[in-house]
Amino acid sequence: MTPGPLGNGSMSSTFLLSGIPGLEHMHIWISLPLCLMYLVSILGNCTILFIIKTEPSLHEPMYLFLSMLALTDLGLSLCTLPTVLGIFWVGARDISHDACFTQLFFIHCLSFLESSVLLSMAFDRFVAICRPLHYASILTHTVIVRIGLASLGRSVALIFPLPFMLKRFPYCGSLVLSHSYCLHQEVMKLACADIKANSIYGMFVIVSTVGVDSLLILFSYALILRTVLSIASRAERLKALNTCVSHISAVLLFYTPMIGLSVIHRFGKQAPHLVQVVMGFVYLLFPPVMNPIVYSVKTKQIRDRVAQPFATS
Repeated sequence: MTPGPLGNGSMSSTFLLSGIPGLEHMHIWISLPLCLMYLVSILGNCTILFIIKTEPSLHEPMYLFLSMLALTDLGLSLCTLPTVLGIFWVGARDISHDACFTQLFFIHCLSFLESSVLLSMAFDRFVAICRPLHYASILTHTVIVRIGLASLGRSVALIFPLPFMLKRFPYCGSLVLSHSYCLHQEVMKLACADIKANSIYGMFVIVSTVGVDSLLILFSYALILRTVLSIASRAERLKALNTCVSHISAVLLFYTPMIGLSVIHRFGKQAPHLVQVVMGFVYLLFPPVMNPIVYSVKTKQIRDRVAQPFATS
């Protein structure tokens, strides 16, 4: 049974997720492009993983980092799919506190893991262009595994306290979330308690992950650009920069909507609710959908393997 708005003295054991307010009568039609995006994301990232696993020539650092990115994008799609399609298909808006806290843990953990993977890929491009003779000796499989585990460990360690920090709060009033999934910054605003500690810790997590990673990525590309500009041949400069296009696209696809959504949640209280909803879908769906497409188009080995079944004999 869907709980209605509660008085200040009442408390509920569930939150209410939101679809697109005012367009409830069109939810079944809106679900069609959403389903298509989820399908493209899941199939695209699974295809990238399968090709990298089965193609020995792709067992190189750049593609191993790409497989980490594909795994992260796949996880992000799968952890939001049940609640998003549940709302748009059957209007299932209720979500228990524990289920909500679990979902937001995975969403934030995977988001910050993706930021770490993008930083690792920037380091890969830096070594490949600025230290090409030492590329194989620096980025060994052991080093790549350690980078992956360190990235995962950082994300889990930083996000692990959040569900417990939220669980200690009482929640009362109209417990309606703005999105079709749970986010920390949304849930904490529904607490009937002082959320200053959560707000400060949330800002610390963002600065120490997305903030630091984005600055290091910019620094990496500054060094890459300096090295590329020192190359005498224009053709070689273009060739070196062309190897970075896919990664730059992935960085823009990830950081632009994330920063936009964070700004809206923290400072855009007067922004139309529809803007928040659309930015929320762009933030979680657009990168997992577009990354496999970008890498398939820009990477010859992957493009050839994808096109192989359609090639005429």
